[in-house]
Amino acid sequence: MKLLSWNVNGLRAVEKKGALGFLANGEYDIISLQETKVSSDTKLSEALTKPKGYEVFWDYSSEKKGYSGVAIYTKIKPKEVTKDFGQYDLLTKEGRLVQLSFLDFEFFNIYFPNGKARQERLDYKLKFYEQFKSYLKDLLKQKKSIIFCGDVNTAHQEIDLARPKENEKISGFLPAERAWLDEIIKLGFVDTFREFNQKGENYSWWDQKTHARERNVGWRIDYFFVSANLVLKVKEAFILKDYLGSDHAPVGITCSL
Repeated sequence: MKLLSWNVNGLRAVEKKGALGFLANGEYDIISLQETKVSSDTKLSEALTKPKGYEVFWDYSSEKKGYSGVAIYTKIKPKEVTKDFGQYDLLTKEGRLVQLSFLDFEFFNIYFPNGKARQERLDYKLKFYEQFKSYLKDLLKQKKSIIFCGDVNTAHQEIDLARPKENEKISGFLPAERAWLDEIIKLGFVDTFREFNQKGENYSWWDQKTHARERNVGWRIDYFFVSANLVLKVKEAFILKDYLGSDHAPVGITCSL
């Protein structure tokens, strides 16, 4: 199986750029898109809503149109689809999360909040982090196998961004944000890319305003994490750094599930 995750920074814009060829040719079994900026799928093309061989599951921001939003395209029919997370209310808001339950594993596509705008959004991001961690703990108690992917909006270690010292006090590389990733790893989750690649200068996001991509001054903030019981099933992890259409690059894994 090949799984792909991509923050498209506007699904309609990416379609206009002709950057969704992988949907048409069906090369991935599950495709997770974040920041679709879609409030309804009723005005989208059939290429987006009914691609051959895929079912698609959406989550939208009900509070603000053209904001956030995620989608999962899957060739494998899920047993259950979850968008309402009950007591974990932040996971349900803002169109940030879809969970698909398959026979052998739980799969999450998540667009984690960005904390750069102001202190309230940083606080919101950290609360979202904590709620998701608590939800993961609930699933681990049930002995579930778990894959989660998406734009985490935090670089974990100094190797994961081009200018760590300059960004130590910037949201996306704050100690509290990085500590949450440490806690996720302590739960047994594995950053799949780092299982296969320990080298620097591998990034998944670049600032467009400063043309940072051309200079590879970037951040690795897009991830695939798997629970400990799935690590040996992951055969490859990759960043498609040359794939254009968004300020993010797609990331993915190949696995035997």
